[in-house]
Amino acid sequence: MRNLSGNQIREDFLRFFEGKGHRRVHSSSLVPANDPTLLFTNAGMNQFKDVFLGAETRDYTRAASSQKCVRAGGKHNDLENVGFTRRHHTFFEMLGNFSFGDYFKRDAIAYAWELLTSPDWYGIDPSKLYVTIFEGTDTVPRDTEAENFWIATGVPKDRIFTMGMKDNFWQMGDTGPCGPCSEIFYDLGLEAAEEPGIDKPFPHDDQRYMEIWNLVFMQFDRSSDGVLTPLPKPSIDTGMGLERIACVLQGKLSNYESDLFTPLIKRALDLTWDVPGFGPAEGEENKLAISDHKGAASLRIIADHSRAATFLISDGVLPSNEGRGYVLRKILRRGIRHGRLLGCNKPFMHEMVYAVRDLMEPAYPELKESADRVAKVVLAEEQQFARVLESGSIQLDSAIANAKIRWETYQINHDPDFSDQAALSRPTLIGRTAFSLYETFGLPLDFMIDAARDAGIEFDLAGFELAKEEEQARARASWKGGAQKSAAPVYRELPKTDFEGYTALRVDGAKVLALVKDGLGVQQLNPGESGEAVLDATSFYADSGGQVGDVGWLYSADHNTVVAEVTGCKKPVQGVFAHQIVAKQPLAVGDTVDTVVNGEVRNAVMRNHTGTHLLHAALRQVLGTHVKQAGSLNDPNRLRFDFSHFAGVADEELAEVESIVNAQVLANTPVETLVDVPIDQAIHDLGATALFGEKYGDLVRVVRIGGFSTELCGGTHTAATGEIGLLKLVGESAVASGTRRIEAVTGTGSLGLFRRDADVARVASSIVGTGEVSADTLRSKLAAQEEEMKKLRRELEQMRMKSASAATAGAASSAVEVSGIKVLAQRVDALDKSQMRNLVDELRGKLGSGVVVLGAATPEGKATLIVGVTKDLTPRIQAGKLVGALAVKVGGKGGGRPDLAEAGGPDASALDSALASAPEVIASLLA
Repeated sequence: MRNLSGNQIREDFLRFFEGKGHRRVHSSSLVPANDPTLLFTNAGMNQFKDVFLGAETRDYTRAASSQKCVRAGGKHNDLENVGFTRRHHTFFEMLGNFSFGDYFKRDAIAYAWELLTSPDWYGIDPSKLYVTIFEGTDTVPRDTEAENFWIATGVPKDRIFTMGMKDNFWQMGDTGPCGPCSEIFYDLGLEAAEEPGIDKPFPHDDQRYMEIWNLVFMQFDRSSDGVLTPLPKPSIDTGMGLERIACVLQGKLSNYESDLFTPLIKRALDLTWDVPGFGPAEGEENKLAISDHKGAASLRIIADHSRAATFLISDGVLPSNEGRGYVLRKILRRGIRHGRLLGCNKPFMHEMVYAVRDLMEPAYPELKESADRVAKVVLAEEQQFARVLESGSIQLDSAIANAKIRWETYQINHDPDFSDQAALSRPTLIGRTAFSLYETFGLPLDFMIDAARDAGIEFDLAGFELAKEEEQARARASWKGGAQKSAAPVYRELPKTDFEGYTALRVDGAKVLALVKDGLGVQQLNPGESGEAVLDATSFYADSGGQVGDVGWLYSADHNTVVAEVTGCKKPVQGVFAHQIVAKQPLAVGDTVDTVVNGEVRNAVMRNHTGTHLLHAALRQVLGTHVKQAGSLNDPNRLRFDFSHFAGVADEELAEVESIVNAQVLANTPVETLVDVPIDQAIHDLGATALFGEKYGDLVRVVRIGGFSTELCGGTHTAATGEIGLLKLVGESAVASGTRRIEAVTGTGSLGLFRRDADVARVASSIVGTGEVSADTLRSKLAAQEEEMKKLRRELEQMRMKSASAATAGAASSAVEVSGIKVLAQRVDALDKSQMRNLVDELRGKLGSGVVVLGAATPEGKATLIVGVTKDLTPRIQAGKLVGALAVKVGGKGGGRPDLAEAGGPDASALDSALASAPEVIASLLA
């Protein structure tokens, strides 16, 4: 057997099949093209799928490739096993040869045996090889044909074994191409046995007998009813794992011992070496002793995951919280965690990218150009994850250790305080504890599951999900309409934004850390698209403390081109500023921009915010110190201030408050901001009051306006009160029991209000007919006019009633009898409901005993019906039932008391027929 390097094995495979007339085809991307059924490319045939299905033709009928593959998500997911077995990988290479209707079983079998056993190629001892064929079923025949070809090739019959549908029959889907397959296994020897020293025959030891090559014979077409029809041009699809054949040819027991991994493991040792139980790294021998240490699994994981991450990112996948990006993030973070288990707490995975490049570049030259970009992406993810781990890892390790102690203690003492471990067969990280870490520190679920498994304990996933559901239910129950929603996961692990907006309206050279659209991270926003941009620095104030976020623009690195309009700014996570933008030019993650705040709008907001401080203090002076802020809004157009107070504020009190505030404005008192004041000192020594809804740390900002107002506040304010210009109250109202609201305007808003009031005064003056009108004069005049209007309305109503009464004076005589009951139905369009009710009472009196039905059409084309029944008849006929039946005829509904009921409908055109049907409806109700 020839001892070949991994690179040579790959090259020899491709060269062998080129010699057999195959086209050497470069590996396709790990991101499948036009195949939504696949998360990642996971087999060599993926790029030829349409060729096999007949949807695509190529200028060759034979192909050979070494295909990059990832199995770490979806149906094919080997992630959890990686590092703990000899053969599982997230990333691997699949060597394959393919025939598209060209050669079939005879040649495929002959090629495989020649490559494996010929001294000119791999030179494997045939006595170490076993072959399987399909055993057949009731509907699919035994693959005797393949068996005969193997025998003809030189394989002894006693080394050919039959297997069932699970192992030796392949199908692309429920329908379509399918067929039997034949697998080749290599005997690694008794040393590799799953039970040391136990010599089991093939195929009863999965560790000793390793599958190295699978030959798929696409022979049939399966219809929707399960019928198999022979394909006119059967095809071949084979796959041999490069890592496995390298293990064989290099005489190793584990894939990780081959030269496809040992350079990476050595590099991981160099980067992470600080393993408990070992001294300083003194030469390779000392380092490689780690192979017998528990840290070996971590090294294997780092080596494997660095390969997967490098190739995924090189192929365009980026870490995110969904889809392929989420799987990549899991892979990277699992590798990072195992580096930390080896004692490495600094970024190192990005350095592994270059080790992968150096090892794999001969076969994948594109890595030479992409390595720097890939390393930057990995480094950014390492730094981001470090921030998460910094706060959460200590607590997670403590929780795991505590779980072990609690379980062991319960087993010994059956202490009821540790009953959470009572029903468990192994130490378990309780789900509720894990959920607390998830909520408090942002530790990912997958990370905690991995950590628990690595520590040899169970993870209570069901308990975690239950705790999560309970928390969501509590959040829904306690939510009362606030604007703040739960932050999308994309924001949770971003670094804090450096806010420079207190001293500058412009920050140059800010870096775009993330772009979000519809709650999901994206790599770019195109012109016209709306989304959110998170930057590493900004001059934009974000919604907080009642002050709205700034608006403005993002400029490109040339300082002249507007790349996005900023329509607002918020903090979905504390310290992370999300700029709400509309892109004007393409904007991508990693771009550099200048943040430019609209100064005119910012100044208007600052005037209103500073005015709020003055208003709060004035209210406490006038109404009493029980006044506490209960909410506020400061935007460019107005200020709104909610406060605790037990009654409405009188006009005189409002006038006094307004005067006090404007006296402070005219005094042009400096507005002083004290930064990083200990909160106890701010509240107790400086007498500062806290703003509603704000959360404060140990150090706070204090805004002080002379001796008049001192508050804790993180907002932006004018330099002096005179910049407010003027504050004008525009309204006072109740918000809830014990809470009042005042609205006001400042600056140019006040000017606009005064201009509107002046226009109203001029109109009022023209109506009143005097020169200069005082408020009292106008009030008196308007009150007199209102009285006159009321008098005229009463007279009009009286005239209408007289007219209606006159029109129905003889109506009683026109009543019809239904089963001894007098029924009177009349249309009275001129009356409103109140007048109709009065007329019903009048007509019932004239009838003495009977039913009155009145209908009227409104100017809008709607119908009104009112039914009155005299008291003596309500046991036989109820007004509510009658009006309900009539209302249907005008497209409406109604009801009421047995003696009086009302209804309405949208179709006044049916009113006459509804009134005419009253006797008939009454008869049906009496029946």
